Amino acid sequence: MLDIYDIIPPDFYARQTLRVARELLGRYVAVRDGRRILSGRIVETEAYIGEEDPACHAHRGRTPRNVVMYGAPGYAYVYFTYGNHFMLNFVTEEEGVPAAVLIRALEPVAGVRWMIERRGTTDVHRLCRGPGNLTAALGIDGSCNGLSLGGPRISVYHCAEPTPLVSTSGRVGVNEGFERSWRFFVRDHPCISAYRMGTKAGRKQTT
Repeated sequence: MLDIYDIIPPDFYARQTLRVARELLGRYVAVRDGRRILSGRIVETEAYIGEEDPACHAHRGRTPRNVVMYGAPGYAYVYFTYGNHFMLNFVTEEEGVPAAVLIRALEPVAGVRWMIERRGTTDVHRLCRGPGNLTAALGIDGSCNGLSLGGPRISVYHCAEPTPLVSTSGRVGVNEGFERSWRFFVRDHPCISAYRMGTKAGRKQTT
């Protein structure tokens, strides 16, 4: 089904991160796992922008961990967090500007049977709800860090459907910069994360 859509080119990502985060909603992510293809429609994103953003991995400057964020747009930035989750981000802006969009939730489309096996739940709405869950469902791990979003392993596609209704909120799971309305999601979609704003007293990753 996904071959009827065009792969999103790198110049789509080489723009303001907030615009990219909003316009990714409704697009499709496909992951090739051997002969299998697992895919989902993006329904929730979150923006992280530059060294001035206290919640961004680049806040303290360039490190071996975040070097992909400083690279060319249109690549996957994947990192491990909380001791058991991988997070999938799309690098944005021009090269040298550390910014990315966290993919927070997907609506499963293809390969659902394998997602169920990996996640251990038959509730389709929960398979890719939250950034840690969606990487587990799709089989995304540290080996995906730095891969092109134009394939062959990870591909992101335009869609033919109408643009969804978009809502915004503060960011989830961070204890600094959580009040910025940089989370974008498809309004009333059953696959989006439960929202809980962070606080400086502590942080809660909602998945």
